[in-house]
Amino acid sequence: MAHRLDAEIVSVDSMAVYRGLDVGTAKPTLEQRQLVPHHLVDVAAAAAPYNVATWLEEATRVVADCRARGRGILFVGGTPLYLRALRDGLASLPPADPALRSRLVAEADAGGSEPLHRRLAELDPASAARIHPRDAKRVIRALEVAATTGRPLSSALQASPNQPCEGRLLFEQRLLILDLPRATLHERIDRRVERMFAEGLVEETQAALALPGGIGPTARQAAGYSEAIDLIEGRINRGEAVRRTQQRTRQLAKRQLTWLRSFKQATWIAA
Repeated sequence: MAHRLDAEIVSVDSMAVYRGLDVGTAKPTLEQRQLVPHHLVDVAAAAAPYNVATWLEEATRVVADCRARGRGILFVGGTPLYLRALRDGLASLPPADPALRSRLVAEADAGGSEPLHRRLAELDPASAARIHPRDAKRVIRALEVAATTGRPLSSALQASPNQPCEGRLLFEQRLLILDLPRATLHERIDRRVERMFAEGLVEETQAALALPGGIGPTARQAAGYSEAIDLIEGRINRGEAVRRTQQRTRQLAKRQLTWLRSFKQATWIAA
């Protein structure tokens, strides 16, 4: 499609931004990137935090450059939060509170994110309903917003829309969603995870851990890396690491589909 449309590809993948995390993110290969220019791949160290605001700012610059050169643009990937930012812009939310976040992260590390999710359900039922109980990063952010603003995250998102850069102009074109039968999707997920471990996910994780800062908390959200770390540190065996990664990836796919159904003007294509 990129060749036919004389287009360049902008990755809409929150994990493909990390250098050195290739196997676990199914990143486009170097050969593929030589055939068509790819943007927002390998732009951050594995230890670095990276969020939707940073991505949108960088994507806006890429879009301006492509347009200036007369090139088409294909946004490709599976992070619906980034797609929504393209369509709607971002809400004006408070910056992170490092001390509060550290306390919440420590609680999640000690007892899991489910107790935090139950606390969120009391403070912000709407956000709790759309955030998975094990999605520690988003649960913590929602609690952080509620604590620092006195308002639920769901209320802040609705009441304080912001339009950064070209946030509403980037997403004028058609959104196509490739939809697989669920049985086929789950079978492909299971086989992909098996290939990840066979093709060196554990070795890749070890190499990334050896870099300055290792693998940061944001990058560890990618399915497979926290399981590989547990395997490396002897907490689980290889079979359990594969099984957990398959389960997490299926859960991720379910959340992605829920998000994508909110794009009412999208065209769904049976794949």
